[in-house]
Amino acid sequence: MADSDSSNVDTSVDSRDQIGQHSKLDFSEDEEKLVNVMYNLVGERWALIAGRIPGRTADEIEKYWSSKSSSSE
Repeated sequence: MADSDSSNVDTSVDSRDQIGQHSKLDFSEDEEKLVNVMYNLVGERWALIAGRIPGRTADEIEKYWSSKSSSSE
């Protein structure tokens, strides 16, 4: 019984990781606008920007910005 519980936990953690990696750069239109406005105000202060967007981390904001910047060059 304990074995089946641990395998269920492992699977759910794996699926959350996959969903999390896929959705990290999926920003809503409002989030994109806020990131742009905040970047113009404070620059690359990712933690400060992330503090204004519930559920987002500084790393997610920076990865989003980097991918956006690299795709426009």
